Amino acid sequence: MTIAMRGPQLLEELGKKPLFTAREARSLLGGGPAHTNLLLHRLVSSGRLFRIEKGMYSVHDDPFLVASRIAWPSYLSFWSALRYHGLTEQVPQAIWVVTSKRRKRLRLRFCGTDILFTVTSERNLFGYEKKEFGGFEIFVADPEKAIVDCLLFGKVSAAEIHEVLEKNRGRFRPGRLVDYAARTGNRALARRLGLMLERLGQDFSGRLAGKVYPQPVLLDPRSPPKGRLNAKWKVIENVVL
Repeated sequence: MTIAMRGPQLLEELGKKPLFTAREARSLLGGGPAHTNLLLHRLVSSGRLFRIEKGMYSVHDDPFLVASRIAWPSYLSFWSALRYHGLTEQVPQAIWVVTSKRRKRLRLRFCGTDILFTVTSERNLFGYEKKEFGGFEIFVADPEKAIVDCLLFGKVSAAEIHEVLEKNRGRFRPGRLVDYAARTGNRALARRLGLMLERLGQDFSGRLAGKVYPQPVLLDPRSPPKGRLNAKWKVIENVVL
């Protein structure tokens, strides 16, 4: 069978997955690496197949569909998850992925969109769900984990996080936010979240009392260290909420 005849059959079979590896394609073809790589190269050149990174491809040209499948385990978070859940009107310019799998490349570009990876320990991989998207399953942080991730990894400003919480008061479960914050073991995160929730009328000082220690932390680590000290939470309010 010729390469031209094999191509459409291969695309039909591999289109049943969000993405696939060159090894998987070779297994289906039953040929050697050189033959498979030539076929894949021709399919990419013709625009019928999309290369994600070395040895990884997709029949589908949707970055949101493939992003949480590139590294395993992983899930979509930060602005990507907040947008998915309809908690922000901002349209992210990139897709954000959290993973425990170490990668050489933390940024890759697929079909005109940057996919950005944040690598963390396995203890922080919780609070995400399987969701249907484009006929496949993707993995997305639930609303509370998206907020906790924003605080934990400093990818979103404190003011923006507070704004999302304020505008979506009825859609977040404050108790779950606190549980997730405690689960990370990050006391600075817990104190920042405790202050934000208090501003929204939710007092979790009792549950977070063990997280408050004398050394103050900045409310927003990305902003200059100037502001009033909140004595209760030992947080320097260097941004206005």
